[in-house]
Amino acid sequence: GWRVVATMRTPREDVLPRSENLIVLPLDVTNEDSIGRAVVAAGQIDVLVNNAGIGWLNALEGTPDDLIRTVFETNTFGTMAMTREVLPQFRAQGSGVVVNVSSTTAMVPMDLLSVYGASKAAVNHFTETLALELVPFGVRTCLVIPGRAPETPFGATARARIQEAGGFPEAYQDHVTKVFAKLDQSSDSLVTKVEDVVEAVWQAATDPDCPMRVLAGADAKALVG
Repeated sequence: GWRVVATMRTPREDVLPRSENLIVLPLDVTNEDSIGRAVVAAGQIDVLVNNAGIGWLNALEGTPDDLIRTVFETNTFGTMAMTREVLPQFRAQGSGVVVNVSSTTAMVPMDLLSVYGASKAAVNHFTETLALELVPFGVRTCLVIPGRAPETPFGATARARIQEAGGFPEAYQDHVTKVFAKLDQSSDSLVTKVEDVVEAVWQAATDPDCPMRVLAGADAKALVG
């Protein structure tokens, strides 16, 4: 029964269920004008879910500066910019919830994920600290922390991006092979399902007593919980 505004850089209504309560808008979280237009078009907002993210897995030596900045522009700075844009509305109405989707890589060091994990660790600290300054206005912030989600194209997209950037550094090939072999051997039961994230976001959005960090997925709970 909620009115949902779904955003994409290139809107595709065919990938979402049809509903009179669903609006699809264009949004690039790295573009200030795009953010402003989307928030105005959305109208009243009660819950903001910052879920835009770029996946990246590689050794630091195989990660050029422009790619590091690209990851942070979306994962970290985009989250901050979107949040800042809706806060005046939240303050005026005396309520609102900011749900930021993070990652277990921000809490548990993982091979070849130094850049991605750092971008999400910044989101964690940002969210938890922001909560303190928003208490006087009745606005909550919350982190949803998923684990690995093989049902989504996130991992495949990240691997394609790695190839476009020139692949893994030659000196790290043996290490990379071991890391991927370990991932392939991981239990199918210890993963994050789409439904796990849905339930975590719903809890964060609707439960006023929700903890700051909501773990989503069996692997997230095993690693962090």
